[in-house]
Amino acid sequence: MLTTDFNYVLPTERIAQQPAENRAESRLLVFNRDTHKLSHRIFGELPQHLRPGDLLVLNNSRVIPARLRGANAKSGGKFEILLLAENQINDWWAMLRPGKRAQFDTKIKILSAQQNASEISASVIEINTEGHRRIRFTGTENILQNLDALGEIPLPPYIERPELRETDRERYQTVYAQTPGSVAAPTAGLHFTKELLENIQQLGVEIRYVTLHVGLGTFAPVKKDSLTDHVMHEEHFELSAETAAAINDAKIKKRRVIAVGTTTVRVLESVARENNGLLMEAKKSTHIFIYPPYRFQIVDGLVTNFHLPCSTLLMLVSAFVAPGELRGRELILDAYKKAIEDRYRFFSYGDAMLIL
Repeated sequence: MLTTDFNYVLPTERIAQQPAENRAESRLLVFNRDTHKLSHRIFGELPQHLRPGDLLVLNNSRVIPARLRGANAKSGGKFEILLLAENQINDWWAMLRPGKRAQFDTKIKILSAQQNASEISASVIEINTEGHRRIRFTGTENILQNLDALGEIPLPPYIERPELRETDRERYQTVYAQTPGSVAAPTAGLHFTKELLENIQQLGVEIRYVTLHVGLGTFAPVKKDSLTDHVMHEEHFELSAETAAAINDAKIKKRRVIAVGTTTVRVLESVARENNGLLMEAKKSTHIFIYPPYRFQIVDGLVTNFHLPCSTLLMLVSAFVAPGELRGRELILDAYKKAIEDRYRFFSYGDAMLIL
């Protein structure tokens, strides 16, 4: 029987507070699924583990400066607003702090970087059972267009700094990011440089992209006694007809499909599960929850970071190291133990794993 205890002890100093100076100089722990052997590499050596005909799939979602500052239009009391998901233009679900002051119909003036009131306001129009607020913006055609000037990049709370660094806007973003919408980075992609991607293509590896907007729930720990009781967060994704056709062709010809990041895995396996193992164009949301034992229909290899204890991401990786079996939990926790001993850096700004 599968336990829900996907926990491990991580020394505080192993939580990366800043990225490697050079993206491709992060460390890479390679896990062989056939032999369970671990090998230690540098991320820039990734092409050595790829071969002509492989298809690499990456998530090109772009992180938005989703953290805003505001003030109560009546009392002047300050708020921190973290945008979570867009319902439609100027209509968002968000986390507000302090939440108790953000009651229904509260009007908030959005502040500039200099803490001056802007022309933009937000009003609370709904509160859900999780305590999140649905807010509607006025004074702007689309708040997305104002975020670069007014917002901050929402680094995870375990990155402890008194203030953001200007470099975070560039480094907490993949070099191939295109479509804005994520409130957290698809971190496996942070290690790639444009030069590395060019080298991979020159090797004869095909590169394709999907889009999945990463939400805050992606880091939420599983707290239920039974995995079947855990309610998985939903994330919006897009899979183009061209990418779907390219991956279908690769599977037919028995070429490896290697996903960069758990978000990419969730897109591909979600669509395949709905279409008997085939991919097709899709634009929807997914709440797929992958944990051992799970048989993957599309993905043959995975590039991923080291994940938080008891997270759904760690459970997905556990399923991937031993597809269709229950022993993935023990295998991945043993690999994490060795990574900690070898001083790998963990979480968003940390090092990476390659599982083949």
